[in-house]
Amino acid sequence: MTQKLRIALAQLNPIVGDIKGNMAKAVEARRVAALDGADIIIFSELFLTGYPPEDLVLKPAFQRAAMAATAELASLTADSGPAILIGTPWMEDGKLYNSVAYLDAGEIKGLRHKVHLPNYGVFDEPRVFQPGLMPGPFNIRGVRVGVPICEDIWYPDVVECLEESGAELLLVPNGSPFDITKHEARQQLAISRINESGLPLAYVNQMGGQDELVFDGASFVLNADLSLPVQMPAWEEQVLVTDWSRTDDGWVCATSLRAPIEEGLEATYLAIVQGLRDYVTKNRFPGVVLGLSGGIDSALVAALAADALGPDKVHCIMLPYRYTSDISVTDAAACARALGVRYDTVPIEEPVGGFLSALGPMFEGTQSDTTEENLQSRSRGVILMAISNKFGSMLLTTGNKSEVSAGYATIYGDMNGGFNPIKDVFKVKVFELSAWRNSHQPKGCLGAGGVVIPERIITRPPSAELKPDQKDEDSLPPYPVLDDILECLVEKEMAVRDVVARGHDYDLVKRIEHLVYVSEYKRRQAAPGVKLTSRNFGRDRRYPIVNGWRDAD
Repeated sequence: MTQKLRIALAQLNPIVGDIKGNMAKAVEARRVAALDGADIIIFSELFLTGYPPEDLVLKPAFQRAAMAATAELASLTADSGPAILIGTPWMEDGKLYNSVAYLDAGEIKGLRHKVHLPNYGVFDEPRVFQPGLMPGPFNIRGVRVGVPICEDIWYPDVVECLEESGAELLLVPNGSPFDITKHEARQQLAISRINESGLPLAYVNQMGGQDELVFDGASFVLNADLSLPVQMPAWEEQVLVTDWSRTDDGWVCATSLRAPIEEGLEATYLAIVQGLRDYVTKNRFPGVVLGLSGGIDSALVAALAADALGPDKVHCIMLPYRYTSDISVTDAAACARALGVRYDTVPIEEPVGGFLSALGPMFEGTQSDTTEENLQSRSRGVILMAISNKFGSMLLTTGNKSEVSAGYATIYGDMNGGFNPIKDVFKVKVFELSAWRNSHQPKGCLGAGGVVIPERIITRPPSAELKPDQKDEDSLPPYPVLDDILECLVEKEMAVRDVVARGHDYDLVKRIEHLVYVSEYKRRQAAPGVKLTSRNFGRDRRYPIVNGWRDAD
């Protein structure tokens, strides 16, 4: 009877669709694990294709390529090295499954199909996969190993079936996206399954960014007594070999790595950096360009970009107009110097004048209003897109979640861009992240240390500077008030009367509710951005554009 087992946990960053690249990454990880004497290596959910593959997985050619790669990877295990547990889509009897393949001795020894397919929030797996049958354990090197796949541990039945079928331990491949409350939720979930089954559990999570989603890794092992012998780091690729021993009370994992897990502002900052870095690099952009206005939103995005990609890959542009204050020009230049990024100035007086001249005959007899203001923003958007086109760098847009919620942004203007790092960050949190970054050097980041966002940018009243002496609070309530209302309406879907009961003015709440609803068409056309909360715009919160509903309370 097997008394010792060495299990390698592969917390890696795959690329969706890059089956050959992901396979090569798996082969290298297995080589590293073999050098450390591993008996088994387990990868995250759908590792061979990357997760989530969405409708790409419906292409028959893609399915065939994934299955062929699984077979090829199986052939490599004829070398007596570690057995492999790897996620892959699998077509069987005309049905497509989200599966884990057990590879050993040169063969595909077995397959298990995901039972519970999530259909909420960012997930809609039932539209592409079929649910599998209740699984039994694999017999791997003389040990009965249960392999519930991600969502399968969110319910008790799959683990109960595995335990009743003789499983001795659980290895769980996951594709669990980050949000600010997720790490604790995962561990509490694992504790529930352990309490019910009495089986130790290793939770292996994907790391890296995929479109709006970002995966933090933070894989862990819990013993049957609920002790935590292994905590892998968040935001890092790692292959960790863990040591397991059979005891009278079952399998026990020895204590090894206990990495600290970042929380709060630090976790949020690192999530944005990871999401931005992978979006740019996986799409093979040479760098990014953005408008640096002298305001806090663009300053924070510039800092995030420098940290994600390195200052040499960040190009900041000041686009001043007659309403741009000298303070903004000075602060933008100071921010660029502190970050060490390229900085250029492109005045927009002539482009805006050209638009006003061309439209003069048609606008004659009308009053100047937001139409003329928006021409400034749209002129900037056209220029920034031209720079992006000419040099190949991706344009970053810089609107925070407060602005995105209330529509306080110009479509085809400052909303232009390929990615918005702070799309899921409310304005108050923008201030907090900026102050935090000035006093911290985030791990794994490539930007400069020290104060990178001049203090005056953080303390000045926010302004779009589209007319003389303009302040954001001319159009919106103070951001602490606005953000609390938006938190209630967007994140918690609270009724208007319940928001008012928190101390907010009824008419103000109704006005903000109206702005949120009528701005849906803008959000549909907005750039994607890193998902940080449980109700990000796009994947989580999907509202109709044509919408006659208003809360009657």
